[in-house]
Amino acid sequence: MSDLPGADIDAGAVHELLEESRDLHRDAMAATDRALDDLVDVGRDPRPTTGADDDPPARSPLRTGLTFGGGVRAAAGVVAALEGLSATPAFAASSPDVRMLQTAASIEVLAVATYKTALTLPFIGGSSANPVVKAFAMTTMQQHQEHLAAFNAGVTRLGGTAQTAPDPALAKVVQAAVPGLTSPAPVVALALELEQGAAETYVADVAALSDAEAKKLTASVMGVEAQHVSVLLAVQALLNGGAPQLIALPPDVVSLPAAAGSVGFPDAFFLTDMARSADEGALS
Repeated sequence: MSDLPGADIDAGAVHELLEESRDLHRDAMAATDRALDDLVDVGRDPRPTTGADDDPPARSPLRTGLTFGGGVRAAAGVVAALEGLSATPAFAASSPDVRMLQTAASIEVLAVATYKTALTLPFIGGSSANPVVKAFAMTTMQQHQEHLAAFNAGVTRLGGTAQTAPDPALAKVVQAAVPGLTSPAPVVALALELEQGAAETYVADVAALSDAEAKKLTASVMGVEAQHVSVLLAVQALLNGGAPQLIALPPDVVSLPAAAGSVGFPDAFFLTDMARSADEGALS
């Protein structure tokens, strides 16, 4: 499966797909920039920002006991971090919101590094790579770099320290997977595990963050990660089905399996069982 055919790829269709991805990403980053500016303003107010003058609402239970697939499920520290919100300024350097943004940044650090490594493999970034898969990997790595910059901008503008290290638990998952990355299928599976975890983490964060502007920042990135998941699910289905030749643009609609139209959207709403612990990638 390492010799993915690249013939009959419509360069125009590939360009159109990437333009759609860039449009979604550009809109998300524009929303992120606006949210960051507003976040700095409200961050100067030491009161919890709930949009009202009454007591802040209780934190969502979605960030309690959250786990990620495989043997590294983790949720330590979530309850303690969230319970401490009422006793600290909303945007102190060690506040739960800042720590969640640091964890998000750590996820993005690892995503960038993983795609960079994948692109060194001949069947992902080399001459034998499927052009669609290669273009997706390159574009997605760049988008993760921008997501990392956005999350760290939110952290530093609120007085926290930028996170430049990868999520420690997920880094072990990637390290363990590297020896088995001998064909496109396990690479796609690893990328999907990271993207799904990122998207679900940001879904959970949107529910748990105390400030409306922090929610906007995270939600703007969340949609892009969800798109990555959908593309990878479709690619994975064709690889696992023994039909790598169908990973093409435009697609051979007649030859595609009936499930092709729905495989990228298995759930009406994102679950959060693969979300990372709020403190997992935070700086101590």
